[in-house]
Amino acid sequence: MPHVISDECISCGSCESDCPVGAISEGDGKYVIDPDLCIDCGSCVDACPMDAISEE
Repeated sequence: MPHVISDECISCGSCESDCPVGAISEGDGKYVIDPDLCIDCGSCVDACPMDAISEE
């Protein structure tokens, strides 16, 4: 199940650089995860300082 980023995101970009498949990109006001690219590895969850990423 792909991960999602909540509105708690502060757009710091920590998760983007940790994603091994490039599924995370800067969106409008927060980062977003492309569900078609996400491999559900969880590395973004560990990288997020705001705990804004969870399973959908």
